[in-house]
Amino acid sequence: MDALNETSSQSIRGDPSNRSLPNDGTGVIALDPSLEPFAPSLKSRYTKAQQWLKTIEQHEGGLEKFSRGYEKFGFNVSPDNTITYREWAPNALRAYLIGDFNGWNRDSHEMKRDNYGVWEISFPPVDGRPAIEHDSKLKISLVVPNDHARQERIPAWITRVTQDLSVSPVYDARFWNPPHKYQFKNPRPPKPQSARIYEAHVGISSPEPKVATYKEFTQNMLPRIHKLGYNTIQLMAVMEHAYYASFGYQINSFFAASSRYGYPDDLKELIDTAHGLGITVLLDVVHSHASKNVLDGLNMFDGSDHLYFHEGARGRHQLWDSRLFNYGSHEVLRFLLSNLRFWMDEYEFDGFRFDGVTSMLYTHHGIGTGFSGGYHEYFGPNVDEDGVVYLMLANEMLHTLYPNVISIAEDVSGMPALCVKLSLGGIGFDYRLAMAVPDLYIKWLKEKEDIEWDMGALCHTLTNRRHGEKTIAYAESHDQALVGDKTLLFWLCDAEMYTNMSTLSVFTPVIERGLALHKMIRLITHGLGGEAYLNFEGNEFGHPEWLDFPREGNDNSFHYARRQFNLPDDPVLRYGMLNSFDAAMQWCEEKYGWLHSPQAYISLKNETDKVVVFERAGLLWVFNFHPSASYTDYRVGVEEAGTYRIVLNTDREAFGGLGRIKEEESRFFTTDMGWNGRKNFLQVYVPTRTAVVLAKEETLAEGWKSHVDLGFGY
Repeated sequence: MDALNETSSQSIRGDPSNRSLPNDGTGVIALDPSLEPFAPSLKSRYTKAQQWLKTIEQHEGGLEKFSRGYEKFGFNVSPDNTITYREWAPNALRAYLIGDFNGWNRDSHEMKRDNYGVWEISFPPVDGRPAIEHDSKLKISLVVPNDHARQERIPAWITRVTQDLSVSPVYDARFWNPPHKYQFKNPRPPKPQSARIYEAHVGISSPEPKVATYKEFTQNMLPRIHKLGYNTIQLMAVMEHAYYASFGYQINSFFAASSRYGYPDDLKELIDTAHGLGITVLLDVVHSHASKNVLDGLNMFDGSDHLYFHEGARGRHQLWDSRLFNYGSHEVLRFLLSNLRFWMDEYEFDGFRFDGVTSMLYTHHGIGTGFSGGYHEYFGPNVDEDGVVYLMLANEMLHTLYPNVISIAEDVSGMPALCVKLSLGGIGFDYRLAMAVPDLYIKWLKEKEDIEWDMGALCHTLTNRRHGEKTIAYAESHDQALVGDKTLLFWLCDAEMYTNMSTLSVFTPVIERGLALHKMIRLITHGLGGEAYLNFEGNEFGHPEWLDFPREGNDNSFHYARRQFNLPDDPVLRYGMLNSFDAAMQWCEEKYGWLHSPQAYISLKNETDKVVVFERAGLLWVFNFHPSASYTDYRVGVEEAGTYRIVLNTDREAFGGLGRIKEEESRFFTTDMGWNGRKNFLQVYVPTRTAVVLAKEETLAEGWKSHVDLGFGY
């Protein structure tokens, strides 16, 4: 859980770029003076990052060349169709390439070793054509010193692997060299000012109990996401993982796009099509750990325990049952940095959400550790400085080579300077995830009556962040959808989810409450919680069931490994109303841009009335969380004088509300008298469990009302 205290959350200053700052990694102290006692640690990690940059410059020609490792390692085909394969395996005594191309002869194609433990073999073209057939199977066969036995491995830099579960769970490596390369048609879209992120998993993106494909996602999901108003997609579980039920977190082939969903070109088409719609596409990248598989992973690749990973216990994650990278290794840095470049260059992703960052930052990996927000927890012997420095280098490389790149950190600890640039001593991410917010909602829905909801605590949790570092707010992500937990709407309505979500049934108090709070939770999170917003696919319409992949424990069922997009499309069901509200919310943000506007000013947190009022991006937000009380002519403060109209109203019938507010008749005029610390006030009707967002009348485009109703934008 993010556990920043009040002092730390408010201590960040403005951008110091125009001030004279020290060039030793302590520039961040100008942003946050509370970091002063930890200047030695800041200097140490900054110095180590600079040493790596210097070493890479001297020995590799710079970070740009160093991160092109995929052009040297793995399989590369020259213009004359000569194939060259290289693999780093210093512990091996001998190495051979075997496969369909030589009838799996284990001795016919021996590789040569250089002084650095890199094995190489070349194949001249045959009649002008590549000597190895496209998409044919192959492996590297190694003789290891332990017992001089032969062992076959999947090449570490392979770009395509396939799995035939009817034969074996072990993956096959394939030589991917299509005669016609995919040609991208659309340029990358501009970096969004406000990132409205749709977190998605290709395989579950179908109502049918099956593994959906890249092509189906392109055809069915991209238009839906675009219509909803999201401008960024975060694709999960794309890097090839050994076990489908792991949600993509046991990577065995880091350069291969999962073949479960189709061919590499199908993924390229997906990204290209998204770009054509103006949608940015991020990859969920897992550099925090790797599958422990030996036969088709990196583990024990050359017979040693320490090739890519730390040796012994330090190289194993207790809870994840996986291997941990040695970020202090020159070749591991080449592998991981090149992996990022590969996904950016080959597939034209626009950036990354780095998974498991907490595990990378600390030697304890966050296991059994609670973070109180005390700064001593972020520095000292528990910090894995090599992991910190790798993330510094990764962000520096990405932002230098791709100015519009987006990098997101999934960190539960609240590490200071995570989203501050390297030159100031920061780690360099663009955004961090506000992981405390969904925890609060789940806790309250489990433990509190509605009347017990604490408006001050709600506002504190939504705003208690490092305001010099951008935060992504969300009410629920895939973590809350996974089996063992329940989605927010399920917590709200599970007693009647399967009986009363139809418009043909009675609109019961349970469903009325569930729909109302589902919209209000999302809206206040969107408006108050950060500088970007994230939603996990299906939750925009209150997906009724959890997420559980086929596994032995559920008889390998696909029943819960899908998203039921048939539900919002059915006009008889109320899911479509939630879907329409979500679209209206996203398109309203597109018009007013509150996510990239300064932090909100909260003028009221009334515990008795259960009312919250704040202003952001020139909009006035009024929330009434009271379970039974409605308020007529409720006085709220507002800084800017003028005439206001409603641009969002959770109680609209089209959104599953009761239609108690007559929007077409509602114009709100300010009175020139101070109220709640603001220069003016106006009076508004706010029914129970309703939120309204007001804008100055002159900001409204002609025809705005009908557009909001349809959820298509302004």
